[in-house]
Amino acid sequence: MKIWVDADACPNVIKEILFRVANRVGVQVTLVANHFVRVPPSPHIRSLQVESGFDVADDFIVKQVEAGDLVITADIPLADEVISKDAHALNPRGEMYTKETIKQRLQMRDFMETMRSSGIQTGGPAPLNQTDRQNFANKLDSFVAKHFRK
Repeated sequence: MKIWVDADACPNVIKEILFRVANRVGVQVTLVANHFVRVPPSPHIRSLQVESGFDVADDFIVKQVEAGDLVITADIPLADEVISKDAHALNPRGEMYTKETIKQRLQMRDFMETMRSSGIQTGGPAPLNQTDRQNFANKLDSFVAKHFRK
């Protein structure tokens, strides 16, 4: 199992949690972004910079991810593609996307996009708070404990 991170929009506090898990259990964590992302020196953590462009990092992750891997992303279409490859997707707020929930999330995303396109102000997501961070850390820890074998 490997952990892939859609790092273009991943909050730094979530990256720090991932770095600690990578070093604690030895799981490979790879951050993928279209800009340079600094990572601490570790044999378990790496950063890959891809070309700039729409969905370039997402496409790279989809090509690399294997069944059983975990992808950290708030991007619902990316999560859908990952799940279709029998991998797992977790958002930075600690919500695990599943085959049972991803289609509903895609429909809601598309609906909100239509609303925004028609000029309706929908606002963005609330800032990441301490509860979100704790939920993410808890979900990540339980996932790693269940799925990662050295």
